[in-house]
Amino acid sequence: MNIIILGAGRVGESVAESLVSEQNDITVIDQDPTRLKLLEERLDLRGVVGNGIQPSVLREAGAQDAEMVIACAAADESNLVFCKIAHDVFNVPTTIARLRSPEFNEGDNLLSKSGFAVDHVICPEESVMRYIEQLIQYPEALQVLEFAEGRVSLIVVRAAVDSLLVNHTIAEFRERLPDAEMRVVALYRQDTQVDALPETRILPGDEVFVLAETRKITFVLAGIHKTDQPVKRLMLAGGGKVGLRLARILAGHYDVKLIERDKNRCAYLASQLPSSTLILNGDGADEDLLQDESVGEMDLFLALTSNDEDNIMSAMLA
Repeated sequence: MNIIILGAGRVGESVAESLVSEQNDITVIDQDPTRLKLLEERLDLRGVVGNGIQPSVLREAGAQDAEMVIACAAADESNLVFCKIAHDVFNVPTTIARLRSPEFNEGDNLLSKSGFAVDHVICPEESVMRYIEQLIQYPEALQVLEFAEGRVSLIVVRAAVDSLLVNHTIAEFRERLPDAEMRVVALYRQDTQVDALPETRILPGDEVFVLAETRKITFVLAGIHKTDQPVKRLMLAGGGKVGLRLARILAGHYDVKLIERDKNRCAYLASQLPSSTLILNGDGADEDLLQDESVGEMDLFLALTSNDEDNIMSAMLA
């Protein structure tokens, strides 16, 4: 498939890397020639330097023969205009746009063919937020992934001593937990994969990958891990787009403390969040700050800054 990607930033690079590995013909448009050169050297793709919302640049990128365009630029405005021009001028059949603003939702008339002509919307911040919401809802789980429009979930849970299904074979699961039909799809023991066969016995500490109905997840988790205390108190490090979105969702349901390094951003967060949310100006990797704010009494700590190293350090401290 001929695909054009607008933007060679972190998201655009990640998308390009995934699609190149699937034997697609990829062209990336970006205004930074250095960034494009690095991508061309690392991946089997073509780079075009220029402003992607200009028809001449799209034509140079081969939009007249493209089957799909994916707009991953930093600005929503650029991504919307890019999709509109690709569809209206070059008749590209499928358009995908990364849109950070919550004002744009897939299926809205504004994004229809007569509007900005965006077929599908990607919002990484929204995806991260929804994923974190699942982990808050199911604190026993290591991972939760939904399929079939949320009807089925794949959960990863660590087997706990004295739980209902531990020290029993997979074949015995149905007998011991008849109210929750499930399928063990993978099993890891001390970082080594173990064949998930009917006669395989689940041992304490095993990481069990289970597929089950979403409405039965609670029973499955209780059977393998036992039920943890529900999450009530949370601390967030990072008040960026993800942190703000998540704090808005959590406010009113949980006790939330949010740490943000930028003082001006703290003032903005305070204007956007209810007074019940405590905004702290400081570094999430500051051990003294975490201790002063009783991080050890939190049920969940979330490191959500844009810096991987800071997130790892603050999570380790917590």
